[in-house]
Amino acid sequence: MTPRPPSSGSDPKKTAAEPAAKKAAKSVKKAVEKAEKAVAPKKAAAEKTTAKKTTAQKAAATKETAAKQAATKQAAAKKTVTKKAAAKKAVPVKAAPVKAAPVKAAPVKAAPVKAAPVKAAAKKTTPAAKKTTTTKAAATKSTAKTAATKTTAAKTAATKTAATKTTAKKTTAKTVATKAAAKKSAVAVKKTAATKTAATKTAVKQTPAAAKTVTPKKTPAAAKKTPVAAKKAPAKKPAVAAKKAPAKKATAQKVTAKEVAAKELTPESFAEQTPVPPPEAPAPVVVSPVVDADDRERLIAGTHHNPHGVLGAHPVPGGVAFRAFRPYALSVTVVTDDLRAELYNDGDGFFSGLLPLPEVPAYRLLVAYEGSVQDTEDAYAFLPALGDLDLHLIGEGRHEELWRALGAEPMTHQGVSGTRFTVWAPNARGVRVAGTFNFWDGSAFPMRSLGGTGVWELFVPGIGEGELYKFEITRPDGSKTVRADPLARRTEVPPATSSIVHASHYEWGDEEWLSRRGAAPAHESPMSVYEIHLPSWRPGLTYRQLAQELPAYVKEMGFTHVELMPVAEHPFGGSWGYQVTGFYAPTARLGTPDDFKFLVDALHQAGIGVLMDWVPAHFPRDDWALAEFDGRPLYEHEDPLRSAHPDWGTLEFDYGRREVRNFLVANAVYWCEEFHIDGLRVDAVASMLYLDYSREPGQWVPNEHGGRENLDAVAFLQEMNATVYRRVPGVVTVAEESTAWDGVTRATHHMGPGGFGGLGFGLKWNMGWMHDSLDYMSHEPVHRKYHHGEMTFSMVYAYSENYVLPISHDEVVHGKGSLVSKMPGDWWQQRANHRAYLGFMWAHPGKQLLFMGQEFAQGAEWSEVRGPDWWLLDPEYGAEADHRGVRDLVRDLNTVYRHTPSLWQRDIDPSGFQWVVGDAAEDNVFAFLRYDADGAPLLAVSHFSPVVRHDYRLGVPDDVPAWYEALNTDAARYGGSDVTNPDAVKPEATAWHGRPASIRLTLPPLATIWLRPA
Repeated sequence: MTPRPPSSGSDPKKTAAEPAAKKAAKSVKKAVEKAEKAVAPKKAAAEKTTAKKTTAQKAAATKETAAKQAATKQAAAKKTVTKKAAAKKAVPVKAAPVKAAPVKAAPVKAAPVKAAPVKAAAKKTTPAAKKTTTTKAAATKSTAKTAATKTTAAKTAATKTAATKTTAKKTTAKTVATKAAAKKSAVAVKKTAATKTAATKTAVKQTPAAAKTVTPKKTPAAAKKTPVAAKKAPAKKPAVAAKKAPAKKATAQKVTAKEVAAKELTPESFAEQTPVPPPEAPAPVVVSPVVDADDRERLIAGTHHNPHGVLGAHPVPGGVAFRAFRPYALSVTVVTDDLRAELYNDGDGFFSGLLPLPEVPAYRLLVAYEGSVQDTEDAYAFLPALGDLDLHLIGEGRHEELWRALGAEPMTHQGVSGTRFTVWAPNARGVRVAGTFNFWDGSAFPMRSLGGTGVWELFVPGIGEGELYKFEITRPDGSKTVRADPLARRTEVPPATSSIVHASHYEWGDEEWLSRRGAAPAHESPMSVYEIHLPSWRPGLTYRQLAQELPAYVKEMGFTHVELMPVAEHPFGGSWGYQVTGFYAPTARLGTPDDFKFLVDALHQAGIGVLMDWVPAHFPRDDWALAEFDGRPLYEHEDPLRSAHPDWGTLEFDYGRREVRNFLVANAVYWCEEFHIDGLRVDAVASMLYLDYSREPGQWVPNEHGGRENLDAVAFLQEMNATVYRRVPGVVTVAEESTAWDGVTRATHHMGPGGFGGLGFGLKWNMGWMHDSLDYMSHEPVHRKYHHGEMTFSMVYAYSENYVLPISHDEVVHGKGSLVSKMPGDWWQQRANHRAYLGFMWAHPGKQLLFMGQEFAQGAEWSEVRGPDWWLLDPEYGAEADHRGVRDLVRDLNTVYRHTPSLWQRDIDPSGFQWVVGDAAEDNVFAFLRYDADGAPLLAVSHFSPVVRHDYRLGVPDDVPAWYEALNTDAARYGGSDVTNPDAVKPEATAWHGRPASIRLTLPPLATIWLRPA
């Protein structure tokens, strides 16, 4: 592409020789008339060609020289005006620089000069533009004796004439050859011819502004680049600034097209023109608005870091340059309050134009495509919509509200509605946003890089909620990848993978719940959790439909909390959702983010807390998600040994990178603040804590201290917990941690014996208790005495952490069998064991968690297709009473539990628990006391043999006058044999089990009973 050179300008300057010219007019009148007669025969041909520019002699010369100057100007002006009048046409505004089409004009000979006739070089011209000619005169030296040097009006505007010395016999005329001065334009890097004169300046006429700025080509004869004057637009349209010749100060004379057509200027009328005062400074060099070749290439390739510096409107010498990049567009028009200018099509989707405006106006773009016209704001007319503080915090890895800075944010920016797109991709060579709003072609929407933070940003006006989008990233090797937004707050329903522009409009109604949820910490409050796989709890129900059923059911069952999974978006709907692709988006399978808020709100209003499974340990390798997001390892560790998770085929996060840590910490805060989540159950913590997790020797590298602890993961978990507890009082974080890591629920600032501060969790899953107790229960009663210690061992470490006792999804699916199916014996014994085990679990120190379906003794494993077997509770089903009895037991366990502080108030205090008998292996009996903060006891007795034991003596405190059964899992209403202790049981003064008093009980078969003081 040939860049545009600057055109000649309209910089007027007063002619200093005018007074002298008037006085000497008579003395040179004959010479003028003679010159006119010489030119007149060529007038008809000259009107079809462009006029030559004439020069004004400087006042420093003699009076005779000044008189000749005036005469020369008069003759040349007459020719110039006459010839230009025929070439002018008023055209509509089209503020685009257009390359001139070369048209050969007839060679014009200069007026005859007796000394040495000079022929003007043949030049190319165009009908739409004025022609500027420059005669390059040969240096001539005359030694002959003559009376005077004869001059003509046909001499060119650029001739350098030396001061003439007149003598009586001899005159030497020295004509110096014109020197072409090359000068670069500020943007287009073009050279314009500058004729160097000693005593003359080019006179330029100012004509009405043109709709087109014409870019001429080189004049073959003169080997020069010639500025082309711009035409003026019709009345009431802003004029396009004429380009200025870099090395000249031109004398301007305003002549309208009508005036030129009606009247020719005579030498007398030319002399009578009012002089224009000279400017204070030289006119600026006009800049071509065409996109530079390098910028053009990078914009097309999608590798430009600063498209806003090229596209849009920019003040330049000569006005305001407008540039647009709209592939497939037929035309682009700039529209302001009083201007409508079509930009010039530069090819390849680029459009540009130069308007003579003093500053960048408020404008819009009309983009015409085949069959449609888009009226829009220019995305490249806006300042960054992300503040410096946001960028600083992102760079530091400390932006605790990262979701407000990255992603797609509908907003009003600089008074215009649209959406700000931002993404972190530090390795990318370029990023573009593609979506439904641009037919998934991001070519016209390149984003800009904001400093060294790796953040890319683009505000797209007119784009709002519901638009689908992705980021098109150019990798370091030049290849491209299209990625979903890591910070997307809404996604398409899988298997579709696009992100969706979202803004929440939900109005919460759970103020009462939030105001009291932080009254007591979780470990000092009743907490029994119902774990739910949302898509399959009632298959086919949406979030809002679930809100009509789930809160009512959970409240009836007496659970204090629900644990929801899977919540964050994930590819495979039949999974637990532990391979997350949308960390900031609730799964779209059940509805919108606001629909999910509606469900959480409904649970809160029913008095039920909400936990969710949260997965910061790993992410899948899907090529549209986080894996090698910008072409290199970004969210995952750069070391393959550290990045690949050996068990699940996934990738582990790089916890040592501050931006990745920030991504996860902010995500934890996001769920708690934006969705009012009451707690996060953090999955697979053990796999995060150890460098050698599931790795053989040689597959892992020790830490800086030579140990196997992942110090980066430790720091991340500490930061996450500290931040969540600081920002969102009343929430709880729960670690699924299966090892003996010291200090999982210890405060982060308390150092442990291993030299580490606590991880800062509120609770920890007691995986050891779960495995040991389930192993014990799986044995036949006759063999249980050999495994008796598996039920008592948990009390050895029960107060080392704040525990949850989980019978979770992990233990009752995928070939492991449901809880009731793990029990030995016939159907009656299985259900009896099931009930007795739940009674033991609810009385044991710690909080309880039960996976859905186990509350009514579902025999089959969970299926993502059918969910729980609700038909087992259908009254038409023959064994409905068996399942309903177990469900009723769970409901009563929760009810008694919640109203008995002894069972939860001192869960983490050893003084809240005392063994009565823990070594009755032959009897398969476990008995212990639980105390509340006031010392009130509860006696729990579990009997795991299928026989009735009468008058079974147990030692008890002597300060309780009587005990009565608060719950018996063998009651008939639960499906048991109804062996009970219906009357109050009074202590006897018989010391037993190291206590001063004792009671005698009837122990039902395979049952647990709870007794409270009467």
